[in-house]
Amino acid sequence: MIDTTYLYRPVNQAELDLIEASGWRSFPPRLPEQPIFYPVLNEEYAIQISRDWNVPYYGVGYVVRFAVDAAYLGQFAVQNVGDRHHDELWVPAEQLAEFNQHIQGLIEVKATFRRQQ
Repeated sequence: MIDTTYLYRPVNQAELDLIEASGWRSFPPRLPEQPIFYPVLNEEYAIQISRDWNVPYYGVGYVVRFAVDAAYLGQFAVQNVGDRHHDELWVPAEQLAEFNQHIQGLIEVKATFRRQQ
């Protein structure tokens, strides 16, 4: 049995569509202007990003949850980027394909936020 850690990621509709196209098993490659893939360590922070940043910019935001092999994650230092619960892992874009191979099970949508009409 592999020990896993749950991580969260705020995503927009385009990224969610690509995750769905993968069979809910992987994240799409980063764009050239995105050198880091940053999953976050808690749902509260992912909700804050999705609701406060993605919704105003894209009109909709999602929070996904996924489990990753905990031993593999040990190579990535936790980065605190603000408040006490603003913890992320910084995965270099060129390592994302390898990171995806360590996802255990499916990526699942935990929350959806939409711009109020």
